[in-house]
Amino acid sequence: MLHVLFVCTGNLYRSPLAAAYFRMKLKHADLLQDYVVGSAGTWAASGLPAPPQLLRYSRSHGIDISGHSTREVDRDLLFAQNLVIVMERGHREALITEFAGLDKRIILLSEIIDKMTYDIPDPARNMWSFEQIADDLIAMIDRGFQEICDLANEEK
Repeated sequence: MLHVLFVCTGNLYRSPLAAAYFRMKLKHADLLQDYVVGSAGTWAASGLPAPPQLLRYSRSHGIDISGHSTREVDRDLLFAQNLVIVMERGHREALITEFAGLDKRIILLSEIIDKMTYDIPDPARNMWSFEQIADDLIAMIDRGFQEICDLANEEK
C-alpha cells in the first residue's frame, strides 16, 4: 500500500479537499485499492467536521468529503507516509524542523504540479475567494495526478 498525506494548516479546507479529490481520481483510475490517502493539519484542532461551505462545494463537484474529521499531524502519522504533500512553504519548513528525517518525503504541491515554489492560499484567511482556491486546487491535482502517483511509488 502507498500512503499519501495532504497537509495544510487547520485541516479544514485545502488538505481534506485535495485528499478527497485525489481519492476520487484514484478510484476512476482503478488504483484506489493500492493507496491510503489522508489529510492533516499543522495547527488543527482534532475532531472537527468539514465546514458547510466545503461540504456544499464538494457535493456540487461530486467529491465525497462527508466523513472528514480534522486531525493534527504527528510523528507516527508522518513517518507512515510514502509522500506528504503540503500547501505552503511554511508547512514544509515546520515539519522538516520538527520531524527530522522526512525532508525527502515532504513536497510542496506547487513544486509537483508547476515546478514552481508558491503557496496555495488558505481559504480560512481568504473566504471571499474560497471557490477559486478550491477550483485551482482541483485543477492542480488533475494536472499532476500521474506525477503524484509516481512520487508516492518512488518513496516506497
